[in-house]
Amino acid sequence: EKVWVLNNTSIIQDEVLAHRLGLVPIRANPKLFEQKGDNESNATNTICFRLRTECKRNADKASADTTPYEGDKVLSSQLRWVPQGDQAQDLEGDPPRPVHDDILIAKLRPGQAIEVECWCEKGIGRTHAKWSPVATASYRLLPRINLKEPVTGEDAHALKKMCPMDVFDIEDLEGVQTAKAARPRNCTVCREC
Repeated sequence: EKVWVLNNTSIIQDEVLAHRLGLVPIRANPKLFEQKGDNESNATNTICFRLRTECKRNADKASADTTPYEGDKVLSSQLRWVPQGDQAQDLEGDPPRPVHDDILIAKLRPGQAIEVECWCEKGIGRTHAKWSPVATASYRLLPRINLKEPVTGEDAHALKKMCPMDVFDIEDLEGVQTAKAARPRNCTVCREC
């Protein structure tokens, strides 16, 4: 919900860094927390994480197995939970943490550092879309292939052979070999045919 940027000398702007941190899914038992609403943040409605990292040159550059930098990738595994109030005892068996440890937040170069404090709150999708429990959505255009006139005979076979995505088939319509768009979803609109 809130990100306090204490130090950010990376190339990523503070707002973009805060947005990327806000997209990291957190594993915590929602039954143990209350809705914040208009109340002040406290141990019953807020989880606090801190992130402090710095990139340095790797002193052992001789090996082919090592990278020239240490701490150049800022990952979600570097977020450290900071218990508030009685959270250390209440959440001892299953402490809050990122769902995935390998989410890349930023890349750094020597001399760059990031230090932030993040507050997470429980919410519902009706209040804001960031709390909406949805999956990633995507779309793909469905080309509509209309041939201006029937493509028949040798031209139909040439069209089928020309298409790299195998969109066309040959149909026998009243004894005439005719091209038909059989798999329009395969079409990438490559303009080859």
